[in-house]
Amino acid sequence: MLKVGYIGLGLMGKPMARNILKAGFPVVVHNRSRAAVDELVAEGATAATTPAEVAAQVDVVITNLPDSPDVELVALGADGIIEGAKEGLIFIDNSTIKPATARQIAEKLGEKGVLSLDAPVSGGDVGAINGTLTIMLGGPETALNKAMPVLEAIGKSITLVGDAGAGQIAKVCNQIMVAAQMVGMAELLIVAQKAGADPQKVVQAIKGGAAQCWALDVKPPRLFAGNRNPGFKAYMQAKDLNIVLDTARDYGVPLPGTSANTQLFSAMLEMGMGDLDNSAVIGVIEALAGETLKV
Repeated sequence: MLKVGYIGLGLMGKPMARNILKAGFPVVVHNRSRAAVDELVAEGATAATTPAEVAAQVDVVITNLPDSPDVELVALGADGIIEGAKEGLIFIDNSTIKPATARQIAEKLGEKGVLSLDAPVSGGDVGAINGTLTIMLGGPETALNKAMPVLEAIGKSITLVGDAGAGQIAKVCNQIMVAAQMVGMAELLIVAQKAGADPQKVVQAIKGGAAQCWALDVKPPRLFAGNRNPGFKAYMQAKDLNIVLDTARDYGVPLPGTSANTQLFSAMLEMGMGDLDNSAVIGVIEALAGETLKV
């Protein structure tokens, strides 16, 4: 039985670590704030005080952190994973970070005999809680084969896209589509209502046709109930979109639609809505249209 370390017990990381624990794996956890650690320790996990301490005890160490500098620090910094790593350790990063950063971390850890998988996820807090996330991976197939039982505890769609960084490139593409869905959904709901149609019935009418998408399947009931609490926080969506634009610039790809959507999510942050769900971008459209979605 593989022993697993999990570092970063936020909105996504805590339920993911819990599902690995429920699947029967011994789990060592570390987090900056102690409450989430104590919660999982009460359920059978073991606490560690540093990333290095986690890495020294496990066969697979997983991180789930806010941004590229955070992952780089935890993986390569003082008391980081690299300091506790032994040859054959598998490092899996569930964060969304720059592809170039993922490649750099994989190279540095590889010098110590560590196999790395960049493994960003999609599916929000519901997918994290239910263990049904989509996981897109970059790295060696040998590492994936060994770690697959652990990944199967947190995801239902697990795809090796290519070498180091390829998982993060897939996440870039994912976030282009997610942002487009959230903005498109917001626009259609406000157009429907302001033009005199029942937006709930409009959603019912169109979601079985060419407009069908994950956002229309999942988000409208929450919005119609007045629930804009986060499944995936808007400030994280905005961060991811900046990674998208940085990556596009690196490769000379114009993204006019995504650039506009990034501005809308930036406006959310300026309006104090960064901690709401990414579907709450409808609040920006409401302000522009002078129309509030009825609940």
